[in-house]
Order: sequence, then structure tokens, then C-alpha cells
Amino acid sequence: MQPIFLIGFMGSGKSTLGRALATATGYQFIDLDSYIEVRYHSNIRDIFASRGEDGFRDIERRMLHEVSDFEDVIVACGGGTPCFFDNMDRMNAHGLTVMLTATHETLLRRLLAGRRRRPLIASMDDARLGAFIEESIGRRMPFYSKASHFFPSDRLESRQQIAETVADFISRFIPQCADNHPTTDPTQ
Repeated sequence: MQPIFLIGFMGSGKSTLGRALATATGYQFIDLDSYIEVRYHSNIRDIFASRGEDGFRDIERRMLHEVSDFEDVIVACGGGTPCFFDNMDRMNAHGLTVMLTATHETLLRRLLAGRRRRPLIASMDDARLGAFIEESIGRRMPFYSKASHFFPSDRLESRQQIAETVADFISRFIPQCADNHPTTDPTQ
């Protein structure tokens, strides 16, 4: 099967859902940022520091092109991946693109909880973070809206919610897996 690309804003649950889907389907999970870090033997922060955003985005584009040729993979893209070069066109031409949609409240709650792990938002106070989410999604929506499908991702807070969300995703987008893996618990 062609790749499934999960796109959306940071905190929308791309990695959480992607890992659980991979477990349930037997597909390989690829977090694009982690894939870049392994290939370049450097973390994203250091790549940005040494090559700048333009250099990072070029690397990201090349690695996206590489993984878009894989089969039976679920790719969690960085929040900005769809917004550069021909990335959305490439993903749409080579696989299934699904934008994960979460409410502003859900994004804010998740990002507040993980703020320290995300350098871009680590120093923002709560009010600034809320405004940042709205502004950023507004700028990115013209790219995100090119996804072939949209999928709600608010219900990823517990094992039960993740299992239910995975079952819903599979029934919508990967029906052959629903037949092959009806009892797999993706949270284990």
C-alpha cells in the first residue's frame, strides 16, 4: 500500500496516532523529523542552527521524497512540512494525505504540557502560545487544506481513546487492515 502521510499542526497527535496505527496495521512508522536526525546524525535543532531554516527545509524535502517511495508506511510529517516546496503535491501524488484536526483547546492543552520539549514555543507564556497557535494555523491552512482527507484527533488522551480512534481511522482509510487485524490493541 502507498504511504499514509499524517499532517497537521504540532500537538495534533501525528506521532501518537501514527505509532498506534503502525502497531495495529503492521505498517512501519516513520516520524519524518526522527528520520532526518538518524540520516544526518544530528538533531533538528542543530541542523537548523548549522544550516538555517532553508537548509533544513531542503533536507526535509529530500527525505520526504525518499520516504514517499516506500510502501506500507505511516509517515508523521513535521507541522511545517506541507508548507514548503512541492511537498503537498508530492505527498498527494504518492500516497494518502490525512490532516489531523484538533480543537484549539486540545492543541493548547497538549502544547502547554509539552512546551519545554519544543524549542519554538518553550519560552512563550500561555496567552502568547494561544495566539501563536491561531496565527500559525491560519498561515498554514492553505497548505493543510490540500490534504485528501481530514480526521479528528482530539480523542488521543487515553489508551481507550487511542484504540477507538485507531479503529475509526482504519475503518475509514485502511479497510483491508480492519479485516486482517480486528483485535489488535494499538496501545500495547
